[in-house]
Amino acid sequence: MIKKIAVLLLALSFLFSLPQARATAPEPVRARHGMVASVSAIASQVGVDIMKRGGNAIDAAVAVALALAVTWPSAGNLGGGGFMVIRQANGDAEIIDYRERAPLASSRDMYLDQDGNVIKDASTVGYRAAGVPGTVAGAYLAHQRHGKLPWAVVVEPARRLAAEGFAINLHLARSLRGTAKTLAQFPDSKRIFLRGGKFYQEGERFVQPELAATLARLQKNWRDFYTGKTAHLIAADMKANGGLVTLNDLQEYQATIRKPLRGSYRGYEILTMPPPSSGGAHLIQMLNMLEHYDLNQMPFNASDHLHLLTEVMKRAFADRAEYMGDADFVKVPVAGIISKKYADELVKTIDMQHATPSASIKAGVPTTYEPTETTHFTVIDKAGNVVSNTYTLNGSYGCGATAKGTGVLLNNEMDDFTAKVGVPNMFGLLQSEKNAIAPRKRPLSAMTPTIILQDGKVYFAVGSPGGPTIINTVLQVIVNVIDYGMNLQQAIDAPRIHHQWMPDEIRFEPFGLNADTRKELERRGHLFHKRAGDSGATEETGSVIGDAQGVMVESATGIRLGASDSRRGGKAIGY
Repeated sequence: MIKKIAVLLLALSFLFSLPQARATAPEPVRARHGMVASVSAIASQVGVDIMKRGGNAIDAAVAVALALAVTWPSAGNLGGGGFMVIRQANGDAEIIDYRERAPLASSRDMYLDQDGNVIKDASTVGYRAAGVPGTVAGAYLAHQRHGKLPWAVVVEPARRLAAEGFAINLHLARSLRGTAKTLAQFPDSKRIFLRGGKFYQEGERFVQPELAATLARLQKNWRDFYTGKTAHLIAADMKANGGLVTLNDLQEYQATIRKPLRGSYRGYEILTMPPPSSGGAHLIQMLNMLEHYDLNQMPFNASDHLHLLTEVMKRAFADRAEYMGDADFVKVPVAGIISKKYADELVKTIDMQHATPSASIKAGVPTTYEPTETTHFTVIDKAGNVVSNTYTLNGSYGCGATAKGTGVLLNNEMDDFTAKVGVPNMFGLLQSEKNAIAPRKRPLSAMTPTIILQDGKVYFAVGSPGGPTIINTVLQVIVNVIDYGMNLQQAIDAPRIHHQWMPDEIRFEPFGLNADTRKELERRGHLFHKRAGDSGATEETGSVIGDAQGVMVESATGIRLGASDSRRGGKAIGY
């Protein structure tokens, strides 16, 4: 009886998200020297081991990224791309942009039929959905600029994991089974990831010899992926299956160094992603709006708190749909979007007692113009170097195809372009002509790897996967820490919501919203997401939002804190 009562009390505390309940939440992992938080305990341990050998946070981040390509194949990758925010112990900060690019043979209307309609699955499944991968080039550029250990040493853990195998955990076993319909369409994917139809079970060993051979070639020369045997294998398989990525595309790919976007929130400095990710600009935009309100006077997860979050999300995503694209190709009003003066104007349109219908929210006028499936990990070393990295194949297991002879899953990143204005992509996002397909162009992203500084020193760093939910996940973690005083693990585990302007609906998580709060929000005019078949969504019908991974420095002691989201079984490991 006592045990049943305890379980009931725990469920109720999470359901109603009472402030008192947060005091009993798990604490972050603590370590003196370094910390890695990722979705894979194996990959996190790889990063810690690299730091123990004398590597820094950048060495560890590269090793983790390569290890995740083996242990978390739904998003960890060699055949995708992403963004790495680096903040060195001396205060210097930069971004490695290794986002995929559209192939040279791509065109604006490549996914439309003769009647101008979007062809079903054309931008999401199969070889024509793949952009030119950037992960290997980005990893090497980061290592070349900032790493300490030899490249071959940093690659070795991933090669060994692929060659010798590792025990599949429950999350991966479920993930492979859940994507079987897509993977089964492609012979190498079916053979490698589905074992020819005999699904892997939890605890079984997963060995990937082709991927191990690819990593062994990369150990000797990273350019093999773009000019050597691996490149030729990818290009040949693309040609044989109607894909557009050629050897020429691979040979000319280059990762790019960018400057972080900088904003502020209640005295804290924000370092985050510029375009071609929309995440950083709209994160700062939403924080600028929230700065007008005393959030800590609004009970956490109560109606005022969720109403305000929803209203700022709507306005930011309306601007995203209108203005965002690859700033190397189109003019993006970043300075205007992140301006506090612009936020001053936007908050005048927020009514705390009534929801603003999305149809009535048009993109604002930021006046100052300047000329799925994803995974995130965060690393800090003993010197204070920090890496916040988000990378992706886009959809789970990308386009589903594995390049023959390489073990490399290919992305379906072309779906992040605007196939047709007014038609949503796989995440339901509406996007403008600014994000139209063009050769060499990078598709718009929502990835938001972010570092927060306090008095010029690293306070915490965080990021998440989740398509458009990424931006709002990072926003809520920051608010939970700064406004609600949660520890990092509490801030990451706390229930989340998501609104992206269109469709005009709030998405929420299982047990993340109590009935009374929902009724009050509906009274104010908010609509809620309903899954197919739901007659009326309840607390239990929500779906998980994001998978945040973060590290923090405890100011009084310098102790490194790590927190991995409980939603997907990740782990923070330190030493």
